[in-house]
Amino acid sequence: MLHLWGRLSSINVRKVMLCAQVLGLDLPRSDAGMAFGVVDTPGYRARNPNGLVPLLQDGDFTLWESNAIVRYLCARENRLYPAGLKERFDAERWMDWQQTTLNRASGPAFVQWIRTPAERRDAQVIAQSVAATEPLFALLDAHLAQQAFMTGDALTMADIPIACEVHRWWGLPQPRPAWPNLERWHARWLAMPASRGVLDLPLS
Repeated sequence: MLHLWGRLSSINVRKVMLCAQVLGLDLPRSDAGMAFGVVDTPGYRARNPNGLVPLLQDGDFTLWESNAIVRYLCARENRLYPAGLKERFDAERWMDWQQTTLNRASGPAFVQWIRTPAERRDAQVIAQSVAATEPLFALLDAHLAQQAFMTGDALTMADIPIACEVHRWWGLPQPRPAWPNLERWHARWLAMPASRGVLDLPLS
């Protein structure tokens, strides 16, 4: 029996829910984190000592770290998980890049616009985040000019975390450059029924 703990306002929880929906999995979810609490309880900390979301339970097995959970679900279902070694690590590379590079650059602007009261917002932090993030989206746009999805002609696990990053950046109340290839890729996501309830949610 699969179960997920985490609030949908978290980009990391959205990754897992998007993955589950693309795979057609029934993934019950319990709100946890921030105003919902739960993450500081002894029972939760025993399963995730970091006290963060998401947390996946699959029978007696528990797993934390959002991109690891996405990989696990894809491998478990033998879908979106590239079989070839080189193809798989191409996907792994983009998933790591999302977490270590793109998310770190874009996160401060999100926190300022969405999680910080207007009177306490720091315009310099937003500007620095924009300056760090826009070249990364330009990189993605150039990459997607060559192919339909992150690793080629087919959707893989690599597309899922980046789709959630794009959803978050697109939702910020600020202008952005035109990235036609990235916009085409994003539109393909929005046309998928599996994206509903995740990539159409307002930010919070």
